[in-house]
Amino acid sequence: MFKKILIITFVYSTLTANVFSAGSSDSGEKTKSSYDTAVTLIKAAKKFEEEGKSKKANKKFEKAQKLLMKSNKKKPNNADTLNYLGFTTRKLGDYKNGEMYYLKGLALNPNHIGINEYLGELYVATNRIDLAKERLQVLSSCNCEEYSQLKEIIAGTKKSKY
Repeated sequence: MFKKILIITFVYSTLTANVFSAGSSDSGEKTKSSYDTAVTLIKAAKKFEEEGKSKKANKKFEKAQKLLMKSNKKKPNNADTLNYLGFTTRKLGDYKNGEMYYLKGLALNPNHIGINEYLGELYVATNRIDLAKERLQVLSSCNCEEYSQLKEIIAGTKKSKY
């Protein structure tokens, strides 16, 4: 019995060492970064939200947030990471810290499309419509979907999907 457990432990540790080794796999594919994995989790969480499965969505947002924190420690001052940190934090109901991440991201890239849209949505959710309109103004020249979405949310004709 002890011998079986020892063999199983050895096989498991050998397999997991190969799976989690840094760099690339035998097929030449690189392992996903914490940031990339977080983005994948966020996309899955959005789908769960659309399906009305908020508990499953929140679990994905929580996992994504942890990975983004890890990514932010490794590579601080990345506006994209701060955008998604703000997004996951806001989606988990922490508007204050979500706003903090968005503002840090805007300090690095004032015209970041995602941050401006999501921060505008946060401002609508917290009844600060004038600040949401400022974010909309920044997006007005981007000719992008984010502008239209935020405009509809501010007008009250569309509920924030994300």
